[in-house]
Formats: sequence, structure tokens, C-alpha cells
Amino acid sequence: MVQLLRVIARLAALILLIALALLGLATAIFAIEGDSATLSLPTLARHFQLPQLRPVVGDWLAQLGASGPTALISLGGGLAAIAIGLLLLVGIVVPPRERLLLYEEDERGLLTARPRTLSQIATALAEGVRGVTVTRARVRSRRRGCGGKLQLRATHVASIPNDQAKSAITEALSPFAESFELKPYLTAKLGKPRVQ
Repeated sequence: MVQLLRVIARLAALILLIALALLGLATAIFAIEGDSATLSLPTLARHFQLPQLRPVVGDWLAQLGASGPTALISLGGGLAAIAIGLLLLVGIVVPPRERLLLYEEDERGLLTARPRTLSQIATALAEGVRGVTVTRARVRSRRRGCGGKLQLRATHVASIPNDQAKSAITEALSPFAESFELKPYLTAKLGKPRVQ
């Protein structure tokens, strides 16, 4: 949740910065000449049709200030904007929680590892099996408690049967998976022959 809020906050900040930069550039360009010349601020206001919008915006602001259904809608919109702003602040301020997998715990402390590192170790162990050519591993930790899930996809050569490749990979990974309490999910398939 926090990571999603962080991405949305960064995207919103990027869009707002680009919009502010473009508006600032337009204002700077139109402030080169004074009075009512081609590159003047009154000309920029006419391009954005600001004089024609004055009565419309004035009526709208008067409706917002009056009591009635429009005022209730504006109050709800304001509260929703405040809530969205607070959520975006949470996305920026709260650091993401890194899920580590526990290897060992004793009186000196904890010995943990990151899931990405464990994925790389599992890939190296599986590729060390004879006949296995390509592997992709992904380790996910549980939300609560120790352990996690190890998903591994392996490709093997045609001279090795699928069941034999799977059992050899399982045998190579079992000490590693047991030490981090990982439940392995293996997928093995025959690799495509290379075209010479």
C-alpha cells in the first residue's frame, strides 16, 4: 500500500512540476514586452480567455459561498482533497518496510537476507545442476512469521527427462530452502534447440 502511494505521489509531483515549468516558461516569454504588445502579460491573459472567465468564476465562487447543495458538494470535495493530500504525504514520508527472511536468531541478534539475494542464490544453485540451461527464481517472504515462497522456472536439455531435471533441482535446492523455510514451487520444461 505504501509503495503504491509512493509511486502515485512521485507521479503527481512530476506532473505538477512539468505543468509549473511550462506555465513559468509561458509567463516568462510573455513578460518580455510590456503594455499590450504581442509578448505581454495582457496578451497571455487574452489567450487563456481570462477576462471572459471572470463572471463565470465569480458566479461559481458565489454559489460555493452560499448555503445549499452546492456548498455541501464543495465541502465534500474539499475533505476528499485533504484526504488525498494526506495519503500522498504518507506515501512520501513513510519508508517502505523491507521484508527480510530469517536465517538464524541467537543472543547476538538476527541473521537475515533480502529476497532478491536469495533469488540469485537459488538461480545459481539450479543452474549448477547438470543439463539445466536457464533458470528464473523469485523469492517472496510471508507477511507474518518466518519463511516464504520460492518460485523457480527452469529450462533443461533434451537428453534429460523432465521428472529427472525436477528432482535434481529439488535436491540441489532443498538444503537452501529448508534453512530459510522456503516452500519451493518448481516448473521445468524442455529448452528450445539453438538454431545454428
